Amino acid sequence: MLSIRDLHVAYGGTRAVDGVDLDIVSGQTVLLIGANGAGKSSLINAVIGLVRSARGQISFEGRDIGALSSDARARLGIGYAPEGRRVFASMSVKDNVLAGAVRLPAWEQGRRWDGMVAAFPFLAERQTQPAGELSGGQQQLVAIARAISGAPKLLLLDEPFLGLAPVWIQQISAAVRQMQDEGIAVLMTEQMARPALKIAHYGHVMRSGQIRRSGTTTEIRGEALAQEYL
Repeated sequence: MLSIRDLHVAYGGTRAVDGVDLDIVSGQTVLLIGANGAGKSSLINAVIGLVRSARGQISFEGRDIGALSSDARARLGIGYAPEGRRVFASMSVKDNVLAGAVRLPAWEQGRRWDGMVAAFPFLAERQTQPAGELSGGQQQLVAIARAISGAPKLLLLDEPFLGLAPVWIQQISAAVRQMQDEGIAVLMTEQMARPALKIAHYGHVMRSGQIRRSGTTTEIRGEALAQEYL
């Protein structure tokens, strides 16, 4: 589904991503592990089109998407939930979630909303409340629900567990497992890898813009290098 070859991303004279190769297939969850500055978010931003790559190729379902805008990539089926619980603070919870489904017909938006409520029951209870009034964990769930509501084929999650209490981590993990069952591919980044390793199929350890170790999550967990991120 997603194929990355020899990807380079630079900011000024600094290389944020330095020759990365990566593949994801339908229904697979792939985890990028690394500390701040490792290049994880830069790689995600290159896939969604928020930054331009200096070199390399990004292909989605066999099509080179390197020259496409972020909006065009979203229309192809690439969803994105950014780091930092970015919600539209003054908009209602329901409107925030359905903002991700704006291109879908009304009947499909209703179906997607029902699906999000089934996954995250608190959405129904808070649907008319301004999203900015929610707790941090709830805002993160709203941002993820917004990305899922657009029916993506590939979902990019940037640090979804950052600063969250265990109860919210469990709900996000359950949502990822549901996406796996539906055949949605997920590429997620994390610094605190322990909960992410429980739901991912495959992992890459990044450092200084490069992938240093790769393997199944069982193999990554067993590597001495992974101790830095657990």
